[in-house]
Amino acid sequence: MLDSNSLYVTDELGNEKRMEILFTFEDEEHGKKYVVFADPDVESEEVFASAYDDAGNLLPVESDEEWAMIEEVILAFQEDEEASDE
Repeated sequence: MLDSNSLYVTDELGNEKRMEILFTFEDEEHGKKYVVFADPDVESEEVFASAYDDAGNLLPVESDEEWAMIEEVILAFQEDEEASDE
């Protein structure tokens, strides 16, 4: 489930966890929307990504090609963030 800047995921133990949305984007080639998010309670550079539907349900990323595209977008976002911090 997505709201303005948070989403909630369920871990392998069934616990619901609030995650902070870093950004969303749409990829016309795959015809999907994606959300990139991080755990606000962990001091880490680790980010997560998932596809999502119009109802805000998270969907799995299905291919290595899709993951490669997402990683490129994340790297571009991080470079933009670093440039704006300077």
